Amino acid sequence: MAFELLTPSEMAEADRLTIAAGPVDGIGLMRRAGGSVADVVLKRFPGAKAVHMLCGPGNNGGDGYVAARLLAESGVAVRLFATAAPRSGGDAALAAAECSVMVEPLAAFAPESGVIVVDALYGAGLSKPLDGEVVEAIARTNSAVVPVIAVDLPSGVSGASGEIMGSAFQATVTVTFARKKPGHLLYPGRAQCGEVVVADIGIAAAIVGATSVRCFENDPAWWRPRFPSPPNDAHKYSRGHVGVFSGGPSATGAARLSAMAAARAGAGAVTVLSPGAALAANAAHLTSIILRRSDTLQDALAFLGARKPEVLVYGPGLGSEPEIGRFALELMSVAEGRFGALVLDADGITSLSHRRAAFFEARKRPNAPALVLTPHHGEFGRLFPEIAADASLSKLERARAAAAKANAIIIYKGPDTVIAVPDGRAAINANGTPLLATAGSGDVLSGIVAALLAQRMPAFEAACAAVWMHAEAAQRFGPGLIAEDLPLALREVVARLSG
Repeated sequence: MAFELLTPSEMAEADRLTIAAGPVDGIGLMRRAGGSVADVVLKRFPGAKAVHMLCGPGNNGGDGYVAARLLAESGVAVRLFATAAPRSGGDAALAAAECSVMVEPLAAFAPESGVIVVDALYGAGLSKPLDGEVVEAIARTNSAVVPVIAVDLPSGVSGASGEIMGSAFQATVTVTFARKKPGHLLYPGRAQCGEVVVADIGIAAAIVGATSVRCFENDPAWWRPRFPSPPNDAHKYSRGHVGVFSGGPSATGAARLSAMAAARAGAGAVTVLSPGAALAANAAHLTSIILRRSDTLQDALAFLGARKPEVLVYGPGLGSEPEIGRFALELMSVAEGRFGALVLDADGITSLSHRRAAFFEARKRPNAPALVLTPHHGEFGRLFPEIAADASLSKLERARAAAAKANAIIIYKGPDTVIAVPDGRAAINANGTPLLATAGSGDVLSGIVAALLAQRMPAFEAACAAVWMHAEAAQRFGPGLIAEDLPLALREVVARLSG
């Protein structure tokens, strides 16, 4: 399986480089793409009485003409509807010339029960909203509740952002080529794609790499080689020490969730740093987790000097008062030589939104610790309001912009969580689940991130692994999940990854 996600411009470059390298030319690639579509139709819907092929004027339509010809040659009853003739002299015009199926105007298209609709109108490169007869064709198709095979992406879905450009087909299966596009994984477009099939049309991995692709689908196969596995002579501190700051007496649960998740994700030692007033509440619930009093920066410094934790988690359950943000800035200012990384979540993010200028300035210091921010949509908007308000940016672009501005790894949470780092690399998560829409699940994610960082997994891979593990644990537990279930559910996930 390949994990690169190609933007429409990167995909066009991959096509160009493939054609330049030979021996295949543009029409050769188109024949392969259309053949892949025809194969999916024949294999998935062998009993279909007819196929209605919808073709646009560009290369997506050219793929449709190829598929229509091959299906007709296989004995399938095919009707072909087009918005306009392909542009003269292009590969799509060659494909249309090779197809003997009669072309009808799109306005005559009326899907009926038992037919398969193949959407080859517009692919991943769509840059403006659909209108007119195309929107009408989409409405007729979606209301007919017939199987739809989308070529590359459902027409109306942006391949770069996943945004719906006015209207979009609801596909049963989407057949794309060489690699997925961001629009296959980013909502709302992801919900329109149905099952995504990636067809090999002969674009080599080396050519994909030559496009300078910087975005990936988050999958264990590419970060698992760096997943921590303790050696036989490991001891608790060699496996990494995580410190988690606790809230006051009525808000201790979030820190404990983070702490237990860090322990289950492999950290050798985990300490909850608790205000004195909350010691009794925390002590009543902790056994394997170390508990230490910490009311002031000096208390925290004493802990850092004595125990030398690799990673701190700050934010869950702390409250959003301004002093919470001030303390976070103080922690960052004293990090050098005391700890390596800071995971900021929940109230830690919200409190810093009141000190944005000081925070961003602190992140420019050469000795600033590694930082992971884990905002959901609301927290992201509070800390990065200008980026969040820019409607021209996709979620992927927003995460990248925030990572660069904060000099931090951003885990922009949601059903399509995006992980981005300041150098421009990013990953989009694909195993998200609504089971995680429960209070406290984000605190668990922070603990997993911290544990992997403490075990010296590279930061980008650690963030990606944590996001995937978090969702995988939820899916393995299933319905009825609450946040307290997640740390124990991690056990099976970690065992599988370590095996």
